[in-house]
Amino acid sequence: MKIALVQTNPVIGDFDHNVRLVTERIQTAVQAGCKLVLFPELTLCGYPPQDLLERSSFIKKHDQVLDGLINTVGDIGVVLGALEQRRGPGKPLYNSALFIHRGKVVHRARKQLLPTYDVFDESRYFEPGGFSMPFPFHGLYLGLTVCEDIWHESMHYSVDPVACLTRDDNGLDILINISASPYYHGKLGERNRLFASLCRQNDLPLLYVNQAGGQDSLVFDGHSMAVNQRGEIYAVAAGFSEDMLIVDSADLLRSDTGIEAPEDSIAQVQDALVLGLRDYLHKTGFERAVLGLSGGIDSAVTAVLAAFALGPENVLCVALPSPYTSQMSIDDARMLAENLGCGFEIIPIAGAMEAYHETLAPFFKGLAEDVTEQNIQARIRGNLLMALSNKFGSLVLATGNKSEMAVGYCTLYGDMSGGLAALADVPKVMVYELACWMNRDREIIPDRIITRPPTAELKEDQCDQDDLPPYAVLDPILAAYLEEHLSVDEITARGFKRRVVEDIIHRIRINEHKRKQAPLGLKVTSKAFGHGRRYPIVQGFEG
Repeated sequence: MKIALVQTNPVIGDFDHNVRLVTERIQTAVQAGCKLVLFPELTLCGYPPQDLLERSSFIKKHDQVLDGLINTVGDIGVVLGALEQRRGPGKPLYNSALFIHRGKVVHRARKQLLPTYDVFDESRYFEPGGFSMPFPFHGLYLGLTVCEDIWHESMHYSVDPVACLTRDDNGLDILINISASPYYHGKLGERNRLFASLCRQNDLPLLYVNQAGGQDSLVFDGHSMAVNQRGEIYAVAAGFSEDMLIVDSADLLRSDTGIEAPEDSIAQVQDALVLGLRDYLHKTGFERAVLGLSGGIDSAVTAVLAAFALGPENVLCVALPSPYTSQMSIDDARMLAENLGCGFEIIPIAGAMEAYHETLAPFFKGLAEDVTEQNIQARIRGNLLMALSNKFGSLVLATGNKSEMAVGYCTLYGDMSGGLAALADVPKVMVYELACWMNRDREIIPDRIITRPPTAELKEDQCDQDDLPPYAVLDPILAAYLEEHLSVDEITARGFKRRVVEDIIHRIRINEHKRKQAPLGLKVTSKAFGHGRRYPIVQGFEG
């Protein structure tokens, strides 16, 4: 039996668009001779719909579209992620996998494990389902699971949805998992290890189908795959794009060799950022972007990502030099824009700085210049970029990285201005890795941007390392604290100076208010700032 694994890129709540995708892919699968087609979790409404699930009109539209789709399904079997309403005490919805055949739902599996960690909050909306059983189709017994249901062992749940499906007397032949699994650097390896263990432990092959595309801060990487009973990948779909993978069940069941698994790499991070940036703009109705190009590495990498995502003709790079900006920075920014083919403009800010100085002089009389004047420069730049955005309908891209955001090395209403921060979850060391990867075939980013010491150029002879530890020290401490949740003592035990660790954690705590006001960032690490990290602004714990 030929089986199609279809990874779609839905738009949340655009039911007409989403059902059209499903219908078109069903027809393609039929034409390819497939007897069964699998779609990701919550295909019709898109994932995660969040509080849209509390709107009765949203549920009504979903059910109308689902009923219409069911009536069109003929001899091909369709596994579809969908909502199901329920009555009685508890939550009003199930997150379900429906098996549709010849105009009817003939089998269903309701998601049993509802994640509430990191970006997930499914118990807010859904009631957990009960155990499901395998069902027969074309001589095979198939078992349906939904996303988290196969992560029992990894996440230490007390319930094991696969256990009931794999009882000896059930005769299960193939395990199916429909998913909307967000990407982060390292996730591919985690999946490969989990799937290999699951298949070997149960002596069963797995068909895994995953959503693709960007949704707010999340990126879904696709990589739908078939894994044989030995835990080896038999076939895998494209990453970071829509795709259809066709697998013959007979070949899968007798397969005893695998192919190379997709691996975590800096190339995957770039693909995730490009996809997330493109989908965020296009799904919100923007075609063009504008950003400040300083001659530094963060804005350079952001510009390259934007050009790859939107096309260079849709990206405007603006140099906003102050009296502290070196000619080298302007030259490097211009060269980068030329290498990419992006638009490039220069708007000096010295006049605006002088206007601020004159306006504030009576109030600042007798006081030495400090970070206040530096922040004014950043806010002038932010206002000018927002003016260009308003006038020309382009989205402003903020260019700050995760390391800066963590310790507050950024200016509210200044360089934090924008509609999207592509690098907000990318540590500084990884920014350099991205730049080198972008230059692997030709010099897109001028080499001097990569090799010169990073500087904000807000005062004479300024360098990031005057205010921060070296990024090779800062980033591992941030990862240990933010992603591994280690304490001061535990981080210090790794060989870092205690006073440095305490200073960094203190900075993280006191700058929470900035991050709460920051533009949306694209998640590419296991713990990003934003929805998945919920810390109070007002608190006194620094351990």
